[in-house]
Amino acid sequence: MLRLLADENFNGEIVRGLLLRQPDLDLVRVQDVGLAGVDDPEVLTWAAENNRIVLTHDRATMPDCAYERLAAGQVLAGVFILNDRFPVGQAIQEILLMVACSDQAEWSSRVVHLPL
Repeated sequence: MLRLLADENFNGEIVRGLLLRQPDLDLVRVQDVGLAGVDDPEVLTWAAENNRIVLTHDRATMPDCAYERLAAGQVLAGVFILNDRFPVGQAIQEILLMVACSDQAEWSSRVVHLPL
């Protein structure tokens, strides 16, 4: 099962829907782990240290920070970027499909825009 970290501004309705549909989902929010208000590089560092794929709507800065980590030879557990205008129900389905059909190692060092 994938280990996920929802970025600070990630839609809470999606998080709630994911956990309602799959209560055993290994998902934590940035706020739950004491990272509220920290910048993207720190979020990515924590995610890498804890082997968690970041869920984000941030198409502006998060991908650049992720690619900078990779260019510097640092670990990246993975980043899933969802457009914040994507319907909540479809976002939930897309993420649950990724959880059901893949494993953690497949997303290492990858930045992916959902839906695929």
